[in-house]
Amino acid sequence: MSSGPEWAPAGASAGTDAPAKINLFLRILAREEGGFHCIETVFCGISLADRVEVTIGSESGIRLEVTGSVETGPPSQNLAVRAAEVFLGRLGKDRPLLIRLRKRTPAGAGLGGGSSDAAAVLRLLDRLHPAALSREQLLEIAAELGSDVPFFLAESPLALAWSRGERLLELPSLPARPLLIVHPPEPLPTPEAYTAFSARRGSYRPRPRIVFLSELAEWEGVAAAAHNDFEEVAAERIPRVGEALRRLRRAGAIVALLSGSGSAVFGLFRSVEERDLAAAGFEKDELEPVSAETLEEWPTIETTSV
Repeated sequence: MSSGPEWAPAGASAGTDAPAKINLFLRILAREEGGFHCIETVFCGISLADRVEVTIGSESGIRLEVTGSVETGPPSQNLAVRAAEVFLGRLGKDRPLLIRLRKRTPAGAGLGGGSSDAAAVLRLLDRLHPAALSREQLLEIAAELGSDVPFFLAESPLALAWSRGERLLELPSLPARPLLIVHPPEPLPTPEAYTAFSARRGSYRPRPRIVFLSELAEWEGVAAAAHNDFEEVAAERIPRVGEALRRLRRAGAIVALLSGSGSAVFGLFRSVEERDLAAAGFEKDELEPVSAETLEEWPTIETTSV
């Protein structure tokens, strides 16, 4: 944990980028008695990111200010606010906070934007309240908030995950690769995607594939293992998902997959030039592709004292 004073004074603030993620592999396993599905997946952080800042306020309560064109819903349902509430609840404190959130990662896309925002708030509060909670407690809070949240607290932006996605094996990061994200506007909520997958599981032929850790040590191995069990369901529900994946593959993407349960898809390319050529084709269709890169390390935290 960070060193320094136990409590940051009113007016102190900390900020960081909250990167999105992609899934380089996703397989749906058994369903638990409680209704949750177990999965096996490979998370990878990317440069597309929201900006999150937390300031110790002078007014009571937790306030949220959101900028950007992405719809985030009411503050009471925002994961960033919920993260602050749970963190302070663990401390038994009621500190006034101002959370500023500049949104760039689209909601409901399978890119983990809300989960990353929540993890960023936990990281920032940990910096403003050094040693107040242990790393184990922070990870417990993260798992309580959502299955993807623990990944964004990992030391590496590449990890193998299983169970609901909250159990992690951190992996050495790979060299940055150019990335193109295409997000069809039609949503595919995660519960709906699981329901659709379960309904067709009897006719589904799972890919008989074991992913070896040695494959995840280089991009060629990742490309050989790349797969997402949600892809067929998403392509049936949203035809533009299947079309975007075909076009990314024709454009030379070494990996082209659905991210999470969708509806965003991505392509990894060998060069920026190949990525940019692929982007130009989607721009003609007004799909507004987003260019990014995979991450070799997480963004740092900047602090402001008073």
